[in-house]
Amino acid sequence: MLCTECQFNTATTSEGLCDVCVVAAAHSKPAPRSGYKSDGRPAYLRSPVALGRATAALLGVVIAADLYSLWAGTVVQGVTEDLLGADYGVGYEAGYAAADLVRDAERADTLYAASGWLQTAALVATCVVFLCWFYRVRVNAEVFEPHIHGKTRGWTVGSWFVPILNLWIPRRIALDIWDASGDRSVALDRTLILGDTSARATHPLINGWWTLWVASILVGRWASTNYWGAEEAEEIDAAVSRLMFADVINIAAAVMAILVVLRLTRMQDTKARSGPPTGGHVPA
Repeated sequence: MLCTECQFNTATTSEGLCDVCVVAAAHSKPAPRSGYKSDGRPAYLRSPVALGRATAALLGVVIAADLYSLWAGTVVQGVTEDLLGADYGVGYEAGYAAADLVRDAERADTLYAASGWLQTAALVATCVVFLCWFYRVRVNAEVFEPHIHGKTRGWTVGSWFVPILNLWIPRRIALDIWDASGDRSVALDRTLILGDTSARATHPLINGWWTLWVASILVGRWASTNYWGAEEAEEIDAAVSRLMFADVINIAAAVMAILVVLRLTRMQDTKARSGPPTGGHVPA
């Protein structure tokens, strides 16, 4: 007689279940439900679509600000090259040439400073909306699967502001959200459960985004330190090159972040619209 649950393996118990289904039933979790309480606080499903789209749009603004900074960097480098290769000579015309170079240098410096302020403003606005979205999808993930989250809900926002810990804890939270939001239905070997980290799939999209994000932070701080300590034209030129390299990495990280946000938003929206999971398993 076939198992009454999976309709695939031979039943071995008086209840008509096979050995695999018996083990799976022993590890089964309560069905996801709206109103599940974590740390005494209820978790309700709320649509992440609007926040996801706003986050993606602001990440696009971050990319635009970085591109503007790259252009401003080329202007600074052009001026520093003129300063390094200038031969002022003597006389009336030489004085005018020197004055022109000074004006170009001041204009380039102002332009580059403005690009930095623009980047900061775009980053702050994006961070606020991103954290709102991140918290929303984290609470939704508790409704989908409340038992696999390694960190409490407070870490969803707080972990980003704790030095050192912010280099890996937000990623861990994102992985838990991703696993809870995806299609985690168990196949024929139903002995693996969501809480078992060895059973989880790889996460190339999140890992790629996080690698670029951490790299942009480290390279950006290194480049900024060099820039603020530069005094001579050669030092300024080299420091701007490093900042431009950091901008390129940041653009790549922002592109990956957009993909993560849109993909995870779509996953949660699809799972919410599909309704609560049904019991039983239909073999392929």
